[in-house]
Amino acid sequence: MRSLILLSLLASPMIAETNQNSPYPDVAELGQMAAQFTPTPIRVDTSHLTPGDRKALVRLIEAAQVMDLVFVNQVWARNEQLFRALERDTSAEGQARARLFWISKGPWSTLEGHRAFIPGVPAHRPPGANFYPEDMTREEFETWVRTLPPKQAEAARGFFTVIRRNPKSRHLHIVPYHREYHADLLRASALLREAATLTNDPSLKQFLRTRAAAFLHDDYFKSDIAWMDLNAPIDITIGPYETYNDQIFGYKASFEAYVCLTDQAETHRLKDFSSHLQQVEDNLPLDPAFRNPKLGTSTPIRVVNEILSAGDGNHGVQTAAFNLPNDERIILQKGSKKVMLKNVQYAKFQNTLLPISRLVLPPAAQGDVSFDSFFTHILAHELSHGIGPQEVQVNGRKSSVRLQLKDTYSTIEEAKADVTGLFMLQYFFDRRILPGGDAVERKLYNTFLASAFRTLRFGVGEAHGRGMAIQFNYLLDRGAFVARPDGTFEVNFPKMKQAVRDLTHELLTIEARGDYTAAKNMLAQLGVMRPAVANTLNRFQDIPVDIAPIFITADELASHPQ
Repeated sequence: MRSLILLSLLASPMIAETNQNSPYPDVAELGQMAAQFTPTPIRVDTSHLTPGDRKALVRLIEAAQVMDLVFVNQVWARNEQLFRALERDTSAEGQARARLFWISKGPWSTLEGHRAFIPGVPAHRPPGANFYPEDMTREEFETWVRTLPPKQAEAARGFFTVIRRNPKSRHLHIVPYHREYHADLLRASALLREAATLTNDPSLKQFLRTRAAAFLHDDYFKSDIAWMDLNAPIDITIGPYETYNDQIFGYKASFEAYVCLTDQAETHRLKDFSSHLQQVEDNLPLDPAFRNPKLGTSTPIRVVNEILSAGDGNHGVQTAAFNLPNDERIILQKGSKKVMLKNVQYAKFQNTLLPISRLVLPPAAQGDVSFDSFFTHILAHELSHGIGPQEVQVNGRKSSVRLQLKDTYSTIEEAKADVTGLFMLQYFFDRRILPGGDAVERKLYNTFLASAFRTLRFGVGEAHGRGMAIQFNYLLDRGAFVARPDGTFEVNFPKMKQAVRDLTHELLTIEARGDYTAAKNMLAQLGVMRPAVANTLNRFQDIPVDIAPIFITADELASHPQ
């Protein structure tokens, strides 16, 4: 088993340019890149678990680590071969490169727009990762799909297939995930089945058994339903979910895992939060024809403490929360589940957001930055993924927002969730669903402004960073954010609420219409790093970009299973 700290570091976007003799960082620079992420021990109290659950937890940790292997294969076709070569290189430079390779799950820095830090590979990560042939174009794929029968065309665009090229005929063909990653998924499936025999929790048993089966046939519907109903001391998310790494179309799902323990007290505190979502939906700044008159029947919220993340879940910046599943059928039938990784969020707040706030906010506003506002907006962000348009009508037929917006979807959806989350919280304040008032609003918007810079550091080559660039530039253009002569920024509260409402309207309308052209135009105009923002980010040299979790509890459990 590889040291778990290697899975948790990232490269900095501000280092590689310092080497004047080579486009690639040297040993010292590679060390500086890793140092941008502060090592953070992650410990979780497992003493309340039953003996069976403790044994099951060990198997779940092992299953999660298999997701690392699958994901490395998904990033690039030659990843495994390259990593073996790097491991054999005993030089200081070779070992440093191997370390960053495993950190980034490939030879490209996620924070530098997927630019190579190792020679002999493409200068930038292929936009289709290893989901498509590296030489395939968008036009070739779309032309080919038009020749397929409807079910095959649906599979070609589906979450759980890769596209391969016949080496002789050069024709494209479809390979399902359960065949492409058969050996690893067979092992993960066996570990999940074993864990299911060890736990006595019925909802956990049901999810593990159905997900173990899904790994072997790619039909995740039943196990997604079971995951929605999961309500156990152990909270696990494992499988192919997010599509950020498919930067050609945003179709293909990456394997990831989060092994967590449920924080029952915090989960109970938030249990009524989602009961008002239909009110928010009914009052969205959107043409009523596009609103959903009946949201999914349940929108569970789980507050958890992370023991281990793996695969795409530990690739790039650490995840603070997620909203799954992405299957529109589940969302329409059951809603979606919001999982809040509270210990990860708190570590990010302490180690990155607070130091940033002291540089970007004027002194009078710095006291408004609060973890409660940070946590609550992340929750509202995740809830906002489940409201607004999910289906669109195209030429008289139903389609999804994801399919229509293609490669722009992830960025537009992240921006939409952020700003709609602000709209939602303001709606709750105004109607006294949540305690409001000037002081509470100041805390929310000042915390959001400081957090905007935290997210912008991830770069506009990544969906969250580019989505934040859209919001920041829009709010700055509308005068809701104001640049001060001393280099700090402040919120113009009289303009903030209307600007949030207007941007929410624009993003929701793009999604409701499936307007790919409007999405591309918005990204071109606003999804950019303007000089004033870049100059501000350069002042953060001594502030970590993110945390580097050291999974102490996971290591202890794996080393001393009981």
